[in-house]
Amino acid sequence: MEESKLKQFTSTLAAGLRQYSMLIALIAVMVFFEISTKYVLLVPRNVSNLIFQNAYVVILAVGMLLCILTGGNIDLSVGSVAAFVGALAGQLIIVNKVNVYIAVVICLAAGILIGMWQGFWIAYVQIPPFIVTLTGMLLFRGLTLVTLNGLTLSPFPDAFLGMSTGFFGDFFAVPKFNMTCMLVGVLAAVIFIIMQIFSRIHKVRKGYETGHILGFTVKIIVIPAVIVLIAYTLASYKGIPTVLLILAVIVLMYAYITNKTVAGRYLYALGGNQKAARLSGINTKRVFFLAYTNMAFLAAVAGLVFAARLQSAAPTAGVGFELDAIGACFIGGASAYGGIGTVGGVLIGAIFMGVLNNGMSIVGISSDWQQIVKGLVLLFAVAFDVVSKSKTK
Repeated sequence: MEESKLKQFTSTLAAGLRQYSMLIALIAVMVFFEISTKYVLLVPRNVSNLIFQNAYVVILAVGMLLCILTGGNIDLSVGSVAAFVGALAGQLIIVNKVNVYIAVVICLAAGILIGMWQGFWIAYVQIPPFIVTLTGMLLFRGLTLVTLNGLTLSPFPDAFLGMSTGFFGDFFAVPKFNMTCMLVGVLAAVIFIIMQIFSRIHKVRKGYETGHILGFTVKIIVIPAVIVLIAYTLASYKGIPTVLLILAVIVLMYAYITNKTVAGRYLYALGGNQKAARLSGINTKRVFFLAYTNMAFLAAVAGLVFAARLQSAAPTAGVGFELDAIGACFIGGASAYGGIGTVGGVLIGAIFMGVLNNGMSIVGISSDWQQIVKGLVLLFAVAFDVVSKSKTK
């Protein structure tokens, strides 16, 4: 009896380690660079910088996940689309003096139209996504250069910059500490604990698999503690960055869509077996169309966020963005074959990439070696996915 319990505990522990392997790796990398940088990595100012520097990666990675879920497909055009939208914003706001909010709406609408254009060729003409998005990468990079005439436009007005580079004010007069930020963090941690408890109760009542109580206990202790720690760190600097609210809305909304809606289940079904999904009555063409339309929309959001961070619209903006987004997805556990992946995992992957970039920069590792390290990390992440699947067959 004792031996069977030990085996059950061992198997549960092994399953938990596999499930949270990238989270454990992220913590290890953070600890390594915190020591290597002589405790500079996690100082409040640098944590805020990490959020600003990697906001576009999170936004693009969430959209890329939906494309990957459809069958391991990727979108190579996202960097060029982000650059084109930033250039369009520069022309409208800086050159033509269009109202900032109207210009933002126009830019987002442009992103949707671009997505519909690419989604049409992929879904209804059935040209492979790789080819369509490769042409999109060339097309929209060219349109960026044409729009900017090869020049950089700057500066953007404060109303535009404040959307993604500012901070929320504090409602309390506490010197050198943003109490509003701290209270928001505590509230978010409490809400997370309550939601997890109610979710587990619901699963028990319905007879669903709930996992071992040990894993659940660790989850509702560690994650809220991390949330509170991040809130305290941000509160010690200037408080909540405005772009963090954008990221929170996107992450929570798409986590709900992928986990709780019929549309989300269609994405996973399509990635699992496209033919079976079609025979079961799923409109697979519409799923493809919406996935790539959504990707271009989020690329437009990322383009606006990045332009605000740079305070300019530059012809070279967006170079390599698609690689960061794809890397974040695969590092975060998305399968190269499609049908597997979560928004939470993608968030971890994006943070991992951000910490890796920032940590290596602070340590003084040259950009060429940074590319080598990121390439190897991505290779090992995909290899881990392939090996794991081969063992389960």
